[in-house]
This record gives sequence, C-alpha cells and structure tokens, in this order.
Amino acid sequence: MASRLRLLPAVLPRIGLRARITIAFAVGALLMSTVLAVTTLGLTRQNLLDQRESSATARTYQNARTVALQLPTGTGEAEARADPAAVLASLPTPSGSNPVLQYGGRWYTRAPELGEEALPPELRETVVSGQPALMRFDLDGSTQLAVGVPVASVDGAYFEISSLVELEDTLESISISLLAAALLTTMAGAAVGWWAARRVLRPLRGIGQAAESLATGRLDTRVEASDDPDLAALAESFNEMAVALQVRIERDASFASNVSHELRSPLMTLAASIEVMQNQRDDMPARARAALDLMEADIERFQQLVEDLLEISRFDAGVMHLDLEEVRVDELVLQAVASSTDVDVPIDIDSDLAGVVVKADKRRLSRVIANLLDNAAKYGDGASRVELRKRGDAVLIAVEDEGPGVPPEDRDSIFFRFNRGSSAGRRRGIDGVGLGLALVAEHIRLHGGQVWVEGRPEDHAGARFVIELPAEVS
Repeated sequence: MASRLRLLPAVLPRIGLRARITIAFAVGALLMSTVLAVTTLGLTRQNLLDQRESSATARTYQNARTVALQLPTGTGEAEARADPAAVLASLPTPSGSNPVLQYGGRWYTRAPELGEEALPPELRETVVSGQPALMRFDLDGSTQLAVGVPVASVDGAYFEISSLVELEDTLESISISLLAAALLTTMAGAAVGWWAARRVLRPLRGIGQAAESLATGRLDTRVEASDDPDLAALAESFNEMAVALQVRIERDASFASNVSHELRSPLMTLAASIEVMQNQRDDMPARARAALDLMEADIERFQQLVEDLLEISRFDAGVMHLDLEEVRVDELVLQAVASSTDVDVPIDIDSDLAGVVVKADKRRLSRVIANLLDNAAKYGDGASRVELRKRGDAVLIAVEDEGPGVPPEDRDSIFFRFNRGSSAGRRRGIDGVGLGLALVAEHIRLHGGQVWVEGRPEDHAGARFVIELPAEVS
C-alpha cells in the first residue's frame, strides 16, 4: 500500500487541467447520482414492502374472519362434519399467495409444499400462542412473506404465505434503471465539465500563447483586457510583466550594443599596435616575444567576443536580416568545413542530397558550421565526423565529436547565452564565453529551422549537434 501512495504524486500531475476539471465534474455527477439512486431505491423498496405487508395483513385478517364464520366452534358432530380444505379453497387470495390453517390439532393447506413445514417455527409458535405476527423468510432461494393471525373462536390459527419474487424483480428493474440513469448523469457531468473547462481555459490559453510569443522574441505581445474581474487582474499583471521585460531587454541590448561599438575602436588600435610590434619581433628578447604572443591571442579573443556581442545585439534589436539565396547544401558544407578547420574531418553525405538546395544566407550558415566545429574543438576533443542526411522535406547537418558529451539536463540550456554547460567548467584551457551556440540557435531560427544536441548513435561517447533546415529539390 505504501508503494502505491508514493506513486500517486508522479502520476497525477501528468493529467492536464482540462482533464482534471472534466474528471471532477464526472465524479461529482457520479456521486450525486449514486446517492440519489441509493436513496430512491431504498425508499422505493421500503414503500413497496410496506404496501405489500399492509395488504397481506389486511387480507389475512379478512380471511381469518371468514374462516371463523364458516368453521363450527367446539366439539361434536358439526365439527366432525366440517371441511377446512373446502373453506381454504373458497378464500379469495391473489396469485402467489397460499393459505395455511391450523384447526383441531391438524394443519390444512392448498399447496402441500407450502404447509406447516414451510412456516418458520418461531412464527408458528408465536401465532399459535395467540399473538398475530408477520415475517419475511427465505424458502428454496426465494423470499416469502408469512402473516399469521390466531382464530380464537375455533381454537386455531390462520396463515398466508405470499411470494415476494415479483417484488424483487420489480426492485431489480428499478435498480437497473437507476444505474443507467447514474451512468447517463455521469456522462452528462463529464460533458458539462469538458465544456466548462474549455470556457475557463480559453483565456488562459490566450495568455499561454502570449507567453510563448514573448519567449520567441516578440516583445510587443500583449494580452487583451477582459471583462471578467478575476481574469482582468491576471491580464493586467501579464501586460505589466511584458512591458517591464521589454524595457529590460531593450535596455540590456542597447547597453551591449553601445559597449561593443565603443570597444571596437580601441581594439582596432591595439590590434594595429600589436601588428607593428610583430614587425619588430626579431629584435625582441624571448620574454617579450612570449608576452607579445599572449597579447595577440587575447586581442583576437576579445575581438571575437565583441563581434559576437554585436551580433547578439542585432538579434535583440530585430535588425538582423538574411541575404537568402539558393545554395547546394553539400557544396556549402564542404566549403565551410574546409575553411573553418585545418583538421581533416570526415564528411558523410547522403546520396539523396544530389540536387537538393536550401534557401540560406551563405555567410551566416557557414558561420553556424564554423561555430559547431569550434565548439567541438573546445569541448569535444575536435569534430570526428560531419554528416548530411535528407529526411522528408528537410536537410539534417550533424557535427559529431568523441568528447564527454552533453548531459541530458544541459541539452536545452546549452543554447542559452553565456551558458557553456556543466561539463565545461571542469575542462581547463577553454576560452569560450558561451555565445557560439547561442548564435547558432539564433541563425538557424531565422532560417526557419531548428538545432538540438543528442548523444551519438549506438551509445558511443560524445555529442551530436544536429541542424534541421527546410530543403527544396531542384
């Protein structure tokens, strides 16, 4: 039982809010219909039984009076000539009812199977002792009702045994009808719950779509005001949050753009100065040459960082535009790999890619491939393979490495800005700041594609970065 209880929190949250509202309405309707059905059945059963017992008791008393009038009292020749069986035969009884008479120390009945032995002993003793009584009892699997009245004038007792099978059949039919009504009520409750959930969640769905739009960069997204006082507060809070978020992002983007522009001029001056110093390299001592090399590497890294920040700020400002042209994807990848690395990286091109072109900004797509190769060199011990495949109406470009791979929990956040993943902090000598993959994601999004990272097939060590782009067949 304890293990079941621990499983519930993991299972229940998987049910959507609409489904939970629908289930709540259905369960409520089921409970209400069940209570009503049980109450109705109980009251109906009790009323029918009371009516049957009342009618059986009244009929038994009437027939007992008839018996008392038709049978002689006392002993003698008249009593000897009396025929109790004939008297019983003349009594009016409904179908399923059988009279039983105790008279003169003997028992008489119409049906031998419903005679003295059929009556419960406690009922016989009570009535014979002079006390009227009734009892429901089971006889051969069917419920019977027996009513007994003492007939003092003839020193006897009169009983009637009535079958309740017909009443039980009626109650069973009523039970089936109530069960069907409960099921229909439950279905109606579920339908009402589904309808109510749609109406309740419609405004929330709009807010969700607005939040998704904000997440994709449309900072001017706002939620329409609602007449509902409860939803109006939610819409107002969301719009205030969107305004604050837009102002913050625009301010940060403007700051990054201004800082990057201001840094370009002194960086160009520093780069020019280092170039002049490189011309005098042979006249410098060894320590000075080593320091010059370090300065040159840091200036190159700084220049790349500034260029990346400028690129990011253009995305944030919404001024980034693509110069789209039709390019053969296989030729583009071959050229991009050749110009981006000095390492001989195997390139596996699907034969189905013959004649396949993509509409792309050639310079930016080449930059994307260069960033993936650079990322593999920094974090994955170098790219081990570049793969091109055609899947449906899309082209897949994959860059694989044989490094430590990307943990599943980092496979989404690794494309965020300034995020290098949890494994990068454990690798020394890496000078990246976490903008390369963010630029890859932004460029691919502008191209109408998507990018993700996964493990290498067949559980091989390493990571596999995949780009998906819409393709055309020429």
